[in-house]
Amino acid sequence: MSTVGSKEDEFIEYVTVEIGEQLFGLPIHRVQDVFSPDQLTRVPLAPQEVAGVLNLRGRIVTAIDMRIRLGLPPKHSDKPPMAVGIDYAGEAYGLLIDAVGEVMKLPVAGREPKPANLDPRWATISEGVHRLEGQLLVILDVEQTLAQGREAIAA
Repeated sequence: MSTVGSKEDEFIEYVTVEIGEQLFGLPIHRVQDVFSPDQLTRVPLAPQEVAGVLNLRGRIVTAIDMRIRLGLPPKHSDKPPMAVGIDYAGEAYGLLIDAVGEVMKLPVAGREPKPANLDPRWATISEGVHRLEGQLLVILDVEQTLAQGREAIAA
C-alpha cells in the first residue's frame, strides 16, 4: 500500500528535444519559451558554443549551440534550428537544438542514474535517464548545462 505523495505516485513533465540522434528531456518548469531563432548576432571572442545573441520580445538572449556543448558534429541540414528558452541566474538563454518533441509525463520512480558508460561531457550535464520504448531519454540538468557555459565565457 503506497502512501499519498510517495515516489510511486509522483510524476514530472519533460519537454523533449532532439540533439543529434539523441532524445533529451528538460523539466517543463524550467522552459520559458520554444522558438525559432532568427537574426543571431555573433559575439566577438565568445566561446565557440555561444552561437550569438538575439532579441526575443525585448530581452537579450544568449544562444548556446547544444551540439557544440555536447561534442557533436555541426548540423548539416537546411532545416533551421529551434531553441528552448531558459532563465538562469537572472539571464535569458536559448538552447539551440535540432527539433522539439512532445511533452512527456513520466514517473519520478522511473528515472535511473546516469549510465557509467555515458560520455563524460554528457554525464556532467545529465540528471539521469528514462528508458522509453526503443530509446533512452537523457534528462538535462539545466543548471549544470548553463553553469558550464558561464565558466567557459568567464575563462
